Amino acid sequence: MTDFHAIIPAGGAGTRLWPLSRSNAPKFLADLTNAGQSLLQATVRRLESLTGENIVVVTGRKHAFAVSRQLRLLAGRNIIVEPSPRDSMAAIGLATAVIAQRYGDVVVGSFAADHLIADEEAFHDAVREAIAAAKAGYVVTIGITPDHAATGFGYIHATEVVDGLTRARAVSEFLEKPDAHTAQEYVASGKYLWNAGMFVARTSVLLGALERFEPELHAGIMRLATAWDTSARDEVLAEEWPKLKKIAIDHAIAEPLAAAGGVAVVPVEMGWSDVGDYASLRDVQRKDAQSPDVQTPDAQTEPVSGVAPGGSLQPVISRESPGALVYTHSKPVALLGIPNAVVVETADAILVTTRDHAQSVKNIVDDFDGLGLEHLR
Repeated sequence: MTDFHAIIPAGGAGTRLWPLSRSNAPKFLADLTNAGQSLLQATVRRLESLTGENIVVVTGRKHAFAVSRQLRLLAGRNIIVEPSPRDSMAAIGLATAVIAQRYGDVVVGSFAADHLIADEEAFHDAVREAIAAAKAGYVVTIGITPDHAATGFGYIHATEVVDGLTRARAVSEFLEKPDAHTAQEYVASGKYLWNAGMFVARTSVLLGALERFEPELHAGIMRLATAWDTSARDEVLAEEWPKLKKIAIDHAIAEPLAAAGGVAVVPVEMGWSDVGDYASLRDVQRKDAQSPDVQTPDAQTEPVSGVAPGGSLQPVISRESPGALVYTHSKPVALLGIPNAVVVETADAILVTTRDHAQSVKNIVDDFDGLGLEHLR
């Protein structure tokens, strides 16, 4: 499928997973599940059977060398380096425009660098269906069939099946993260899917939507793309990039285009996780512990342990602490009477919290300012 090009935005600090994820070493560069590869490497490997070498990674200057080293890509051709974060629309839009300059009106797909997918065959099937819908003129997203009433994800309201396609359904609206009662109503209706932030479209369709809804941002991106493979790149980048509007692709084009009938969604069950906090990381690790290759006394209640980056697996002793997640670096960890505990021991920091507070870890990182701890971010 050589006419399909993948875009991988690789940015952010993943502070809900501090101290495993830092601004200088974000989660997409880490092997959080002890799989022998980083989340970014897993994302690229998962896409290669669909794209071949047609993969572009968009990342910041701080991480460009690490990305290039992990992927052995040539910076400037397969890696687009942002001078500063401008949110997902600028990153995805620039990559799309550069690909259009190089290859014409092809189909592109944007996939986060730091998600996990257990069923890769189901993922590939969903992407192929999304490509078919994209060729029919839609901006297509891949929606995750919810298995519980999650409040940490946005939702997609799916309606009827699109004419001429097998699975793709029309999207009436994108919805922000709901409260618990609303999430339960969404899941019970069977009409709502989790928004995993994956988008597939022809370059002409995506850029046309951007021009329609965000004309100034489109104009700046097109000036950048025209200069990208020329000697004028640095000059134009310095002039145009700081002026680009900071906005997510959902708000820039997906939401208004859905209201106009231009968005479709492919529902899929594929064991997806955004690994967004320690609660979701524990769920991923627990599923791995329940695989036939791993023996545990009781995978539902025993702590799950992992190796912090740069460390080695140490003993974890637990009593009366069901549902815990422990990452060790250099010391054994003992738990007593702390259900759902999260303990992360790295070379320079220790985090102790609970899964119920997983979404609030980033607030701890914000407290570093003024304490002389900025180097731990």
